[in-house]
Amino acid sequence: RRRAHYACRVGRKAATSAESNAMPSGRRIVADMTNIGEQAKPPFAVLPEPSELFLARTERLAALAPRHKLGPYLDFLAKLAAAQHTILSDLPPATLPAANRIAQSLTHGMPPLSRATMEADAAMLACVEQLAARLGGASLSPETMAVVNKLREALPSQGLQLISSALKEDDPAENVAERVLVLAGLQVHFARLAALLDDKELKPIANAACPGWGSAPMVSSIVGWPRAYNPRYCNCGLCGTMWNVIRAMCVLCGTTDGVSFRNIDGHADTVKAETCDKCRGYVKVVYQVQDTALEPLSDDVASVGLDMMLVEE
Repeated sequence: RRRAHYACRVGRKAATSAESNAMPSGRRIVADMTNIGEQAKPPFAVLPEPSELFLARTERLAALAPRHKLGPYLDFLAKLAAAQHTILSDLPPATLPAANRIAQSLTHGMPPLSRATMEADAAMLACVEQLAARLGGASLSPETMAVVNKLREALPSQGLQLISSALKEDDPAENVAERVLVLAGLQVHFARLAALLDDKELKPIANAACPGWGSAPMVSSIVGWPRAYNPRYCNCGLCGTMWNVIRAMCVLCGTTDGVSFRNIDGHADTVKAETCDKCRGYVKVVYQVQDTALEPLSDDVASVGLDMMLVEE
């Protein structure tokens, strides 16, 4: 089976090579139709709050690491998220593209922001430089610190070029670990830009596309908010935006036939994979309504065993 491609998954695989080369090495459930969206009209888009996004991620990763087979890797990601959170207060204000350009994109059913059309600039460089500097003072493995130091040495003369290559995903394979750190800095920039959008202006583009950036979903979440209990939201791995989608429907191809839910025997039911017999794809579902401590990216990484099970099918 395949799953949606998104920037954080590229980053997760590459960061593993920077921190550790070791990765640890179901039952089928009928479509989950219980209490589907107990609000007549939940908000379509929920924009990220960067100061909360990266802090919640830091806390969840730090809580997961001590008891997980991927402990060293999750600990690294916790330190990375903590650095992302810390630099927010030191960055200059983010600036959206021109209002007429955003309006034109929305009019034509396109996302107002696009990684493909972004040009490397000083604001992006500031995010990457400050993140690298913050990581330079963290307690990391010697292998990871070597990557951080190499990036810091390259940024003054090659920063914009490195960012441009990361945006286009055209770095050679041997540079993948450095690109992960560049993308982590850009993730801060993307979240800050998304936070400035008008959520009321955002429109559905496709189930599997973030209405802010057009990126594929990282996972989807069943939430239990006070005014939106049990609806499903896709989570953008690029910027953290969430958008409402129908439950018991394949996010990737839109079918309602042949959709089922999988998890690993003996594991909690709070993270499942929604699988589709038609397109042979899957998207994970994180049940935050059952456990408010869950965080989409953190619990996606921590449930990599589910990915491994499904990829082998």
